[in-house]
Amino acid sequence: MGSIAPSLNFNVLRDTKPDDTTLPAFMVSTTRGFLPRQEPVIRLPAEFEVLESILARMPIKTLNGTPGLLATATLGETVLKELPDLTSTIDKYKNNLPLMNALYRDYSFLASAYLLEPCHERFKKGESYGLGRQTLPAVIALPISRCAELAGFKPFMEYAGSYALFNYRLEDPKRGLEYDNLRLIRAFEHGLDPKSSEAGFVLVHVDMVQNSGPLVDGVVSALDACEQNDREAFDIGMEKVVTSMTKVNKVMDGMWGKSKPGDYTSFRTFIFGITSQSMFPHGVVYEGVSDEPMSFRGESGANDSMIPLCDNLLQITMPDTPLTTILQDFRSYRPGNHREFLEYVKARSAHLSLKSYALQEPSSAALYLLALNQVRDFRWRHWCFTREYILKKTSHPTATGGSPIVTWLPNQLQAVMQAMVDVWEGSNKRLGKACEEVMDLLYVQRETLRKEVEKYCQERKVDPSKV
Repeated sequence: MGSIAPSLNFNVLRDTKPDDTTLPAFMVSTTRGFLPRQEPVIRLPAEFEVLESILARMPIKTLNGTPGLLATATLGETVLKELPDLTSTIDKYKNNLPLMNALYRDYSFLASAYLLEPCHERFKKGESYGLGRQTLPAVIALPISRCAELAGFKPFMEYAGSYALFNYRLEDPKRGLEYDNLRLIRAFEHGLDPKSSEAGFVLVHVDMVQNSGPLVDGVVSALDACEQNDREAFDIGMEKVVTSMTKVNKVMDGMWGKSKPGDYTSFRTFIFGITSQSMFPHGVVYEGVSDEPMSFRGESGANDSMIPLCDNLLQITMPDTPLTTILQDFRSYRPGNHREFLEYVKARSAHLSLKSYALQEPSSAALYLLALNQVRDFRWRHWCFTREYILKKTSHPTATGGSPIVTWLPNQLQAVMQAMVDVWEGSNKRLGKACEEVMDLLYVQRETLRKEVEKYCQERKVDPSKV
């Protein structure tokens, strides 16, 4: 049987229905974009008080400043001693999907901390990570599998559903999503302190994604205008895409000041996945769930939906490489409604030949190139983060999501750079001053990237042709 073709229709919410608990927490909207429909559930029902207690005591530095269970290497024994199997209690609330999302978040934090606690202990001593715990006990494995199933996730920590986009609270609800008003709900290290690098790392992502509502609106407007052959409306939609991504990139650039490169590796241990990681060479046995070891990719900002949305709208062609296969696998690690929306945009953009339509007129072609440039800017900055936060700090060969640390991001970055060159040269370099300045930077940056990748491949003995 062939696969079912993606629909050319999709209901993007205008009203997010924040009080409707029968809908999934994550549904794409023109107001909140890829953020959850409502602010994340903070506190679990009373029946989960033991889970709440362990999570509150878990961070290396707890909310009141005292050392937590991970600081004293006692989380594992505490889980086995105190935590009951609460799977049946989860079923009691199964129709409350935002609460299922919160439970998934909380159990995923506990699962990752439990599995990787021994690796953190070795890291603190300056040793290699060694092996994590190879079995997830039933008191975590059964409930995380159940709430993940109900909430629509894999039973391991993901970027949107647990680590980042459902892991913030508002200190003062009246101030909304101002950055200084954001706090983490769960943390591994010092993240309950809003000034810590762990908090900054997560909350900058939240701050970026709060700009995704106008991005979604611009994408939908551009697709509708393309179908109606309304050039003016198409350009307005594309301008929204460029403007919103410019804001996202500006917020992203603030990561340098809010999460210090020297601090990242100390909390990074807990966001590694299972797939392609030396800590779990044979996967992890989920006790009571499966006799065979299971394997999942780790939390990664690459699971965010904004750049894949732009890739799909702009019809950016990725090279046919194993690295692109990893990219496609990453895209299964996000909320189901996000996945469906991305597939819808990809299918509809291809059906309408949006790229060809954009390149028919200079005004649209310029906006298309400027949109590509925002994708380049995002991926270039992500590469710079990887270089400064990871490559210069650790020799571990894989990123938290299991991708090769040196070659994976350049695979996508080089693709968007080539797309920009193709558009620019195809226009005979006549798309205006702004595009000319963008391309002057790109040619310099492309050569810099080539040299940097070559350098790190040589240092780490990586053959890019075999990755």
